[in-house]
Amino acid sequence: MSNDLNDVAGLPDELGIGDDLARAEQRVSITVDTRRYGKAMTVVSGFDDSTDLDGLASTLKSRLAVGGTVTDGRIELQGDHGGRLPDVLREEGFRVDG
Repeated sequence: MSNDLNDVAGLPDELGIGDDLARAEQRVSITVDTRRYGKAMTVVSGFDDSTDLDGLASTLKSRLAVGGTVTDGRIELQGDHGGRLPDVLREEGFRVDG
């Protein structure tokens, strides 16, 4: 067993608990914008720099069966997912405002 301790959890890095705690400390917000031609776009913002946005965006797109992208430190998903998205983000370990 390694003696490398995680800065966040104070436990060995190999347990992977630090990533879970870092996610739980983040507060993300969800907004629904209207884009070109009146199309809805759900925007998730408020992530720390340590968050793997590409991986999280891929997970969200798969779980919600939608398209989307990562732009300027936020995740944009096609359509209005304000009802389902908070539950999915909580399952992934994030705290959601609103």
